[in-house]
Amino acid sequence: MISRVSLTHHPFGVEALLSRTTVLTYAAPAAELRCLLPECLTLDTLDDQWGFVAVALVQTRQLRPQGLPAWLGQDFFLIGYRVFVRYTTAAGKRLRGLYILQSATDKRRMQWLGNLFTGYHYRTIDIRHAATETSLEFHSERAGLHIAVATVAAAAGEPGLPAGSPFGSWQQARRFAGPLPFTFSYQPARREVVIVEGEREQWRPRPVRVQAAVVPFIESLGLSDVRLASAFTMTDIPYRWKKGRTERWQP
Repeated sequence: MISRVSLTHHPFGVEALLSRTTVLTYAAPAAELRCLLPECLTLDTLDDQWGFVAVALVQTRQLRPQGLPAWLGQDFFLIGYRVFVRYTTAAGKRLRGLYILQSATDKRRMQWLGNLFTGYHYRTIDIRHAATETSLEFHSERAGLHIAVATVAAAAGEPGLPAGSPFGSWQQARRFAGPLPFTFSYQPARREVVIVEGEREQWRPRPVRVQAAVVPFIESLGLSDVRLASAFTMTDIPYRWKKGRTERWQP
């Protein structure tokens, strides 16, 4: 018999087209973000002073188990709240990736499937999103979320970094723009780490200027100093998540 715990270990590969991905990355004191992580993970930091939590807003197309034809896939809007972390495997290999604090989706079937097969804590909310040639907007009444960004033509150059960003340049900020190769979850009762590796064919993040950002989940974390560090968007990315692998963590 397959256990409920085994199912949440990402038991099969998944693929999708990420038709639009927009990521807002927030900086917060490293000591405070460390308290949000399970014992097996360490925080990925800037100068050991700042850690980073990102809000990723993703329109997926044709999401399906790997190997199925695209026409069997389904479309979902996903929001993920993720911390940038590192993990050292039992073999001593250091991996860089993300730890999911919470996820949201626009469809109940994605909530059900997501919570059945992963440990990413999905819930269903209303999500409205719109894109023009010069702007992107995301809104949820239920979550109290409102984000608006202005896109910038390549000829116009990169916008300035958000005020107060700890990054010195957009090049430095891209290190925390995702996607990172791995996503981690943890079963503390068993001391089991689930490692899911992602693969993409291209990833060209474009800086955007944030005009409004009301994100109650970030506010709920109770961090003493949270500041918007960067924001990027990208389009039409074929993406695959491999079947999760599990190993026992040894302190």
